[in-house]
Amino acid sequence: MESKKPFDKRSAGILLHITSLPSPYGIGDIGPEAHKFIDFLNQSKQTYWQLLPLSPIEKAQGYSPYSANSSIACNTLLISPDKLMEDGLLSQNDLDQAAVKNSGKVNFEEAEVVKAKLLKKAYNSFVRKKKELNAFETFVKREASWLNDFALYTTLKQQFKGKPWYEWPDEFKFRKSASLKKIKEDNKGTIDYIKWLQYIFIKQWAELKAHCEKFNILLFGDLPFYVSYDSSDVWSHPDIFSLDNDLNAKGIAGVPPDYFNEDGQLWGMPVFNWKVLKQNKYDWWIQRLKKNIELFDVVRLDHFRAFADYWEVPASEKTAKNGQWKRGPGSDFFNTVKKELGHLPFIAEDLGDINEPVYNLRDKYKFPGMKILQFAFSDNVGQSSYIPHNYTPNFIVYSGTHDNNTTRGWYRKDIGKTEQKNINFYLGKKVNEHNIHIELTRLAYASVANIAIIPMQDILGLDETARINTPASVDNNWLWRLKNNQISKALAEELAEWIMLYNRI
Repeated sequence: MESKKPFDKRSAGILLHITSLPSPYGIGDIGPEAHKFIDFLNQSKQTYWQLLPLSPIEKAQGYSPYSANSSIACNTLLISPDKLMEDGLLSQNDLDQAAVKNSGKVNFEEAEVVKAKLLKKAYNSFVRKKKELNAFETFVKREASWLNDFALYTTLKQQFKGKPWYEWPDEFKFRKSASLKKIKEDNKGTIDYIKWLQYIFIKQWAELKAHCEKFNILLFGDLPFYVSYDSSDVWSHPDIFSLDNDLNAKGIAGVPPDYFNEDGQLWGMPVFNWKVLKQNKYDWWIQRLKKNIELFDVVRLDHFRAFADYWEVPASEKTAKNGQWKRGPGSDFFNTVKKELGHLPFIAEDLGDINEPVYNLRDKYKFPGMKILQFAFSDNVGQSSYIPHNYTPNFIVYSGTHDNNTTRGWYRKDIGKTEQKNINFYLGKKVNEHNIHIELTRLAYASVANIAIIPMQDILGLDETARINTPASVDNNWLWRLKNNQISKALAEELAEWIMLYNRI
């Protein structure tokens, strides 16, 4: 079968995060339901499966995959117990006893308890049976540049009852070698277990990726620009972040005030020290990008504008108002990355308040940008950059993204009569909340944009209760899940017909 290449032809895909899949363990994972979803993508003639970041998540960060405590480690809550049973590390009885009801919502706390018991039991079986020890040891050696620090950071965080690293005793905060050596010696079992979890994730991910490759389906990843202040990266590489001599954050990330938020958004992550990164030939970033290219076929660069210029706010500020724009690494960064990696399979998240230098940087490297149909129907609909007649091919068109309401919810709750009138006028028909998701999907498919991506909620026509994230809010995010058997063969056939009709095969 001829392999599909990113960006170069008309194609389509579905946005659905792993956590949103059904499973009996409180959260979606990379087991049987993920493989079944790949079969659905194949049946509906899709090319892409777009995901949210696979980063580790924690309660203190609202379980957001965009607030990572590691730039490379993966979320081990996504490990499949069913796959561990296939490997002989768990029994069917173990799975039956752990199973919980799928309510259509992720239950993070329940999933953490359920998965912790199963994963620990599987690890004990792994150690006892001495199965795959050579493969595990090879993985540990190969990934040592980040894995050792991450395992040590996670061990210390457990010892200090979840406190962030900058609140640890100075000997650990400042990484005194004698103290770290003793922790390694005293906690070898814990450290090995943390490393094993990452090994198992990558092993199961390789099986998932192989299933995608069988059908020429491309995995579309998402890379957050910043990492959390409380992360193994900032703890182990403080020189590449904006910190003072006491390792307190000096400059933190966010975006300035706009029409939607008079205080702007203050994200709390430390900005990068690009001078030091440049001196290091961007090695931390290149390692990070290289790892993402191993996981995914294409990668969306979230907050792409920060490569051109970024908003830095003094850490003492309570809002993002009193920040200033600083110049990002620009072309020097991408030239270095291209030299190291050989190719740049990246997509630019170019949404929001974007200026000409950002567009110039995007276009210089021919990165596809993003078009969101929900943004297209306000007052100046004819001139909108988001309306399909103004597109050029090198874009990805969405009905909405993970940060938007579902299309049906948007129509019901978020827009007024002007937008509704413009939608009707543009499409030449009466539209309502029951068919708006169909109309925007067809509009996306019919556009000249090379790639059309539709969130699973819009394919199913779900309302605002299926929204997965509301930016700048802290409640009820990242929870939505598919219910068992919610995806049908008839739906796959309908999508396949549209794919053929609009030549996105």
